[in-house]
Amino acid sequence: MKKTTSLLIAALAVAPLAHAAEGGFVGGLMYAATDPVTFVAFLCMVTFLLIAARMGAFKTILGGLDTRASNIRKELEEAASLREQAAEALALAERRAQDADKEAEAIIDQAKRDAKAMLEEARRDLAEKISRREAQAAARITRAETEATSEVRRAAADAATAAARRILSEQTSVDQFEAAARDIERALS
Repeated sequence: MKKTTSLLIAALAVAPLAHAAEGGFVGGLMYAATDPVTFVAFLCMVTFLLIAARMGAFKTILGGLDTRASNIRKELEEAASLREQAAEALALAERRAQDADKEAEAIIDQAKRDAKAMLEEARRDLAEKISRREAQAAARITRAETEATSEVRRAAADAATAAARRILSEQTSVDQFEAAARDIERALS
């Protein structure tokens, strides 16, 4: 520490002298030694630096610089630690995103399977409903045909009965009988 302080004082003392004269370093020393103002300024500066060194100013300055360097080192270590934590968090987030993507794909696949199953079930239900409706329609048609046939038979029977009554109640001729037969045929058609 003393060696560093001595070198620093010497460098600070010599630097102004070196630039003070036009003749270079040696000429500057000669000028500083012969010029009383420069010589007094040089002695004041050297005295100030020696007093500052004796009182520990350089030690305080160097200690402050060391403290600042250690604080910067700590901040860099903390930043590196935070960077590692951020990298871990990013990796975790990426894994979660991949898991979420896989889960979403599984949900979509399941939804597609469910939709296909529902579509097949709807088709079966529709086919069953159509066949039931067709059966009901066929039954209605058969029932309507049966009812129509029975109505036609009733109408024919009524017409035949009416014609037979007329024939029996009146002594009719063959012409009237044929006219009644035609009436019956018209009623049946």
